[in-house]
Amino acid sequence: MRIGVPRETKAEEHRVALTPAAAHVLVRDGHRVLIEEGAGLGSGFADADYRAAGADLGSAEDAWAAELVAKVKEPQEAEYGFLRPSLVLFGYLHLAPNPGLTEALLSAQIVGVGLETVQRQDHTLPLLAPMSEIAGRMAVQVGSYFLQRPHGGRGVLPGGVPGVAPAHVVVVGGGTVGRGAARIAVGLGARVTLLDLDVDRLRELEELFAGRVETLASHPWTVASAVAQADLLVGAVLVPGARAPRVVTRDMVRTMAPGSVVVDVAVDQGGCVETCDHATTHRRPTYMREGVVHYAVANMPGAVPRTATEALANATLPYLRRLAVHGWRAAARADAALGRGINVAQGQLVCAPVAEALGRPSVALQEVL
Repeated sequence: MRIGVPRETKAEEHRVALTPAAAHVLVRDGHRVLIEEGAGLGSGFADADYRAAGADLGSAEDAWAAELVAKVKEPQEAEYGFLRPSLVLFGYLHLAPNPGLTEALLSAQIVGVGLETVQRQDHTLPLLAPMSEIAGRMAVQVGSYFLQRPHGGRGVLPGGVPGVAPAHVVVVGGGTVGRGAARIAVGLGARVTLLDLDVDRLRELEELFAGRVETLASHPWTVASAVAQADLLVGAVLVPGARAPRVVTRDMVRTMAPGSVVVDVAVDQGGCVETCDHATTHRRPTYMREGVVHYAVANMPGAVPRTATEALANATLPYLRRLAVHGWRAAARADAALGRGINVAQGQLVCAPVAEALGRPSVALQEVL
């Protein structure tokens, strides 16, 4: 099979879908891998690295002409012209808050596999997890940076100093992002409160952090109380495929001290903080709402592309190999997790959470297999 890897065109996106090592595995499997020239430069991979791995180099048109196209981020409007029937697109799609992209994929009748909805029977998200780990850890790092007064923050040091209380970091959501955020916040010496609906998960986190994190059941009252005390609020709520629920309201944000910081990691799924009303870029990452600094970058791991690309390729390679060897239909029949990742196929929405978020009908995957 021909596997194409275009250069990412989303603003400030420096990741690439395949490392040279992953490309080499696919070439050894007998596939032809076409990399757009310069696609790996942002992650520190030269064109010569891909040639040494056995891949071919070419233009964007060459990469998009492949039967299976691997991307990191969703196609941008300038790339819609490359969409066509019979194309299998493998990448993060985040369709729930993006009706325009959804319509473009449906009209082109492509098969779109959303990495964020590939889900195992135990509800884990193997292809989202590595980026969630990075985003969670970054959330506290960037939040701490913007807490500094020259960057609009209230001038609080996360770990405090002897005789001065540390910053209070509140994390809403105890999944992969929330766990990563709590880990970094604890390491910096901050006071950390973590909220989640799942009491069993809170019990696991309590044991993991050996009491260094305060855990609370997530209800509107407890969320409001915690948010009011937060110097740094990390929004880490995810419903696979669906639009993120608005757990933190504007009224809650109004109770935060001026110069506090919100980092909404769920912004690529619409955001879980009501005042995060639009996504930002790494070039212009923040805006002010209700006197609070809001960081709403939709592709946070793109700021650390070398780490992110290697982590992503490690996770996606087994699924790419199955798609390339068996084709999307047989691969989806054999692997239910991969099947759940298919969002659109042959002009139909086949991911129920996406369809519900967009208010559109969906069909069962079996109807298009």
